[in-house]
Amino acid sequence: MTATAQPTFREALGVWGKIGVLSFGGPTAQIALMHKVLVDEKKWLAEPEFLSALSFCMLLPGPEAMQLATYAGWKMHGLKGGLAAGLLFVVPGALVVLGLAMIYAAYGNVPLVAAVFLGIKSAVLVIVIEALLRISKRALKLNEHWVIAALAFIAIFVFALPFPLIIAAAALFGYLSAGAAKGAPFAGAAVPVAQTVRTVLTWGMIWAAPLLGLAAVFGPSHPLAQLGWFFSKLAVVTFGGAYSVLAYMGQDVVTQYHWLTPGEMMDGLGLAETTPGPLILVTEFVGYLAAYRTGGLTSLGMGLLGAFVALWATFVPCFLWIFAGAPYLDWINAQPRLKNALTAITAAVVGVILNLAIWFALHVFFGEVTAAALGPLHLLIPTPASLDWRVVVLSVISGYVLLWRHWDIARVLLIASAGALVMAALGH
Repeated sequence: MTATAQPTFREALGVWGKIGVLSFGGPTAQIALMHKVLVDEKKWLAEPEFLSALSFCMLLPGPEAMQLATYAGWKMHGLKGGLAAGLLFVVPGALVVLGLAMIYAAYGNVPLVAAVFLGIKSAVLVIVIEALLRISKRALKLNEHWVIAALAFIAIFVFALPFPLIIAAAALFGYLSAGAAKGAPFAGAAVPVAQTVRTVLTWGMIWAAPLLGLAAVFGPSHPLAQLGWFFSKLAVVTFGGAYSVLAYMGQDVVTQYHWLTPGEMMDGLGLAETTPGPLILVTEFVGYLAAYRTGGLTSLGMGLLGAFVALWATFVPCFLWIFAGAPYLDWINAQPRLKNALTAITAAVVGVILNLAIWFALHVFFGEVTAAALGPLHLLIPTPASLDWRVVVLSVISGYVLLWRHWDIARVLLIASAGALVMAALGH
């Protein structure tokens, strides 16, 4: 399949807006939507071109679907095309998540709302498991990949080692295990190296300036400064797509910074699953709630600043990676050592997501979970008497319709929420 004549910028703008509004269902569904529109219907990208770009985006830190949209826009209309495609992919969902976060912060303890979120939590657990199964099939192709995934799981779940350290170790192993294979010579890039350096410096300053400004105004220990640092770090080390971001973020937000409770973290993920745009718009939910609770100017004003910080630190780096790296796509794909290092990272991410799934399951199924340390070992011990039978029932139903009946995520969340409302109406 070959690409047809390129569209005008105005024509492409309408398509990016359509994709942004309709991009429900997480990264897999969003990528499928882009493939259908850009390759099958519009024929603006050829099949090999789309798949090569997808592979490149999967190897970058951060949300792969948003970066794929940015790449496609850049490919057709340069800088303005990439900005338009990336922003229109994010902004519609960001506005919806912001509204929902504001409602949640103000009315989250209403019994009816609590019942709905009980259903959402039950479904989200199954959604994470489904993502784990899907990513495992793609990432664990060799025996060594299974070993890397297992070691990564043990490192983070049993020994609580930092996520960046696990990623670095996997990358080093993959790089060295590729042997002495030589890649293609450094040639054929679409832009001079000096231009790439200017791109990196420019977008690096765009990324850092507002965050440093807020840190200077409120102080480095203020939650806004901490949010900026945390989500900027997240943007650099979270290889493996949206669920990699969640795997790293979920526990630190709850256990290290205490910005949210485990239940609130699950609620935020549920909101992100039900809205258009990247799944990691959950970072906006976290940023809003964390800042909202600090007081300061006003709760609403601080919440809005927190949401801005989370969005800026999460998504501006995506433009940096694409605008700086896209011209070198062909060269990157021709480097065996680099590809092997990134393949090892993807395998390690599977182990990290398994950790996320178990951590979520313990905190959703049980009302009480105790963290205990035994020397270097870190254990999570649930209280059996605190098992919530409602969550078990709703999770089983969600697992049936998602894993066996293959319903789309929106319908799964709807039926789980409806089931929770019926239980609440019956007095459970």
